[in-house]
Formats: sequence, C-alpha cells, structure tokens
Amino acid sequence: MHTAPHLHFRGNCAEAFRFYAETLGGKIVFAMTYGESPAGAETPRDFRDKIIHARLDFGGQFLLGCDAPPDRFQTPQGFNVMAAIDQPDDAERAFKALSDGGTITMPFGETFWAKRFGMCTDRFGIPWMINCEKPLADVAARARKSA
Repeated sequence: MHTAPHLHFRGNCAEAFRFYAETLGGKIVFAMTYGESPAGAETPRDFRDKIIHARLDFGGQFLLGCDAPPDRFQTPQGFNVMAAIDQPDDAERAFKALSDGGTITMPFGETFWAKRFGMCTDRFGIPWMINCEKPLADVAARARKSA
C-alpha cells in the first residue's frame, strides 16, 4: 500500500507543481487538463486549461494534485505535507523557497528531534513541514535524560 497527498488548488496547480518540482527535485510525470479529459466538451471554456489530474514523482514517493472547480474549492486545513530532507542546507533552501510569498507558522531552526525544522504555508495555500531529523538514537537518549 502507498499513500500520497492529493492537493487541491484554486486554478494554479500547474504553476505549483512546476515550482515543487524545481524546489524539491521532483519530476512531473503526468498532467492532464479538464479540456483533455473525456469530460472536456462539458467543461466550461474558461476552465478547460486547468489541471484535472497531475502527478509529481520524488523517487518512490509522489504528490498528486488538481485544480478544484471554483464552487468546490476549500482552503486546505487540518494537515501538512511533510518533506523529510537529509541535509540541513538543503532543508533550509527548501523552507526558504516554500515560505517565500507565503506564511511562516513555525520559524526554521533546531528542535530536540531535528537538526532543522520549520512550518509554513506556501504562496499556493499548501501547508508544509520541512524536517531534517537528528538520528533517532540521539533523540531517544535526550528524552531519557530529561525524564
């Protein structure tokens, strides 16, 4: 079994996925517009160039997304997309790019569990957590000392 976030956008899915591919090192492997779909003829003209389905691959993991019809779009809430990044410099670069034009929820910095961690909502309205974890043995040892 695999799970993957399916992100809904307000008409800018293609732009967001290009940005995520560049920022996070992924590759868009599929993108279809409403106009290209079997329902294309029934789609309002001004929405035919919007994305009905896209997939962005990161090795064995992926994000899915679409442009929600205007009457069905809801602001994302109750979740974050977690990006686990191994190197602190890469994690900081990703956080800066994702938070640029968005909102920082938790500033990027060291925590008891991570070399670097931060939370933001990007300019597309998607909430992110960027985590560059410490070795789990270090976290567990620190927790035992403080207990």
